[in-house]
Amino acid sequence: MDNKNNNNNKPDNPKDGHFNIFNFLIIGLICSVMILRFFVATTAVSTREEIPFNAFLDLVHGGYVESVEVQSERYLITLRDDIDMEAVEEITGVSRAANDDAAQERAFLVPLPGLRLPGLPNAEPQEQKVVYYTGIISFPGFVEFLHENDVEFVRHVVDQNPLLPIIINIVLPIALIYLVFSLIMRNMSKRMGGGGIMGVGKSNAKRYNMEKATGVTFNDVAGQEEAKESLNEIIDYLHNPEKYVAIGAKQPKGALLVGPPGTGKTLLAKAVAGEADVTFFSLTGSEFVEMYVGVGASRVRDLFKQANSNAPCIIFIDEIDAVGKSRDSQMGTNDEREQTLNQLLSEMDGFDTSKGIVILAATNRPETLDKALLRPGRFDRRVIVEKPDLIGREAILAVHAKKVMLDDDVNLKRIAMATSGAAGADLANMINEGALRAVRENRQKVKQEDLMEAVEVVMAGKEKKDRIMTKKEKRIVSYHEIGHALTMALQKNSMPVQKISIVPRTMGSLGYVMYVPEEETYLTTKEEIIAQIVAALGGRAAEEIVFNTATTGAFNDIERATRLARSMVSQFGMSDAFGIMGLESVESRYLDGRPVATCAPETEALRDKEVKRILDECYEKSKSMLAENKHVMEVLAEHLFEKENITGDEFLELLKEHKPDFVVAKDEENTERGASID
Repeated sequence: MDNKNNNNNKPDNPKDGHFNIFNFLIIGLICSVMILRFFVATTAVSTREEIPFNAFLDLVHGGYVESVEVQSERYLITLRDDIDMEAVEEITGVSRAANDDAAQERAFLVPLPGLRLPGLPNAEPQEQKVVYYTGIISFPGFVEFLHENDVEFVRHVVDQNPLLPIIINIVLPIALIYLVFSLIMRNMSKRMGGGGIMGVGKSNAKRYNMEKATGVTFNDVAGQEEAKESLNEIIDYLHNPEKYVAIGAKQPKGALLVGPPGTGKTLLAKAVAGEADVTFFSLTGSEFVEMYVGVGASRVRDLFKQANSNAPCIIFIDEIDAVGKSRDSQMGTNDEREQTLNQLLSEMDGFDTSKGIVILAATNRPETLDKALLRPGRFDRRVIVEKPDLIGREAILAVHAKKVMLDDDVNLKRIAMATSGAAGADLANMINEGALRAVRENRQKVKQEDLMEAVEVVMAGKEKKDRIMTKKEKRIVSYHEIGHALTMALQKNSMPVQKISIVPRTMGSLGYVMYVPEEETYLTTKEEIIAQIVAALGGRAAEEIVFNTATTGAFNDIERATRLARSMVSQFGMSDAFGIMGLESVESRYLDGRPVATCAPETEALRDKEVKRILDECYEKSKSMLAENKHVMEVLAEHLFEKENITGDEFLELLKEHKPDFVVAKDEENTERGASID
């Protein structure tokens, strides 16, 4: 891959942080030197006392002066040590108290011994002398006058570069201000997305070139054959536009990838980059939205400008709902986001498809997108990326298992059967968790038990070994879980039990029953939903029959049973009271799928009564089944109490042993349905 095409992908220079710290250290040192220089110079001036010129002449004539230093504008006078200070005070008019105060200031402000700073006087402490100064007045015989009174006088020759004061007093402060300002602007530019003040509207899209950049092709994507087929046609158009133009077909301007989280939308886009052999721009919708109005629109313009100069190319916008939400006034407005969306719509209308520019976008909230964004001519195709079916899950497991050393006993189809409803990201995590467990067990290969345990870890969490239940709690949980398993096994239209456990898990469960469907189905009958509700309430029914009480352990079961019963009434039209009337719609179908009522409050009250009726009937059925098979339930519960974990095969063997008629009924049902599992 060319370095020039990969500049945007390079990580920030790790030395940048040290460079900033170094700058601040230099600033601190310069400030310290300037402050010390100012204080020392100010202190030196403030400790000298000015006296009249005639007082100076009287001091010389009286023999009080030891030396005189001639400076540019003053005489600096140093008195002798052995003199009468009261007489000096009388001549100069300066009291001793003022000199003592000045001496105290000098003692307080003198730097530490041994300190040397460039351009500063000697900071060593020395004995203080009284120093006076007066202005220069020339008169004939002044030098002879000093000689006659035995006064030393000198004028120092200062060899100083004339540019040094200019540098210190003008250039250095300006440079310091510029350095501080540049650091502040650099910090602001990082907060606004880089590029400085003038580059705030530049696009931050990562630029890849051919499959070497992403390292992903369609061979790495499994379980999404329909999505790959739709996208593969776009790639083929980029490679061979002649055959499409010859028949009059136009290139799709864009494709919207829609699906739940973890299903591989971003992976598909990267695979497109690997297969397309053209420049690939990738960014997220949130990168367009800034606090400054107009910045996002500017970035959209810059992005399409780069795309036009690098055509043919593919632009991928992940999480486009961050910038493409519907422009309604229900929840207020956002000027920046709306301007960005308007600019995006304008650019998508304006670019020439003959240049080979394709826009891909991904979202899991298509219902929130603006209608203008979804119309043909902008996003011509909507590619649904759903959770994989049984064949898709097995294919995904096979793709991720290529990088893992598997034992001969591994059956990926059984893992796929046990993971109904899992997304591609979940399956990849399961393979990795299985490999990690094999390493913890000091094995060289991953076994089937590692992968089955990984399924439980992903779905229910790790075993919580530090949570120790009392014998009473453990026995209640045993009967609770057997109640679930037994009510499911005794019904028609039920799923086989894979495993029963009373080991607490980190996701909050004290025990669980794992069911594995015998075959992949896409429709659920009313009888199957009723069977699921009966099995969900079997745990509470077992507690009431055996212990004549109720515990909090059934809260999740009650929630699930209520949700199923409400869906029967409100969405599936499986209630005699309401018939085929729809009472709810589903929002955020690809996220939480929460239901929203579409009926009047009075109807909701009637719906709740119907839901309660269904739950009560299912609960009574569950209690009746367990009461008739109480002995079998007790045997199974005691076995689970002792072993804590039992497999579905163990459960069936005990059930067959203590309930022979179950074997006949179940065998007849399997013969009728023709169901089997490898």
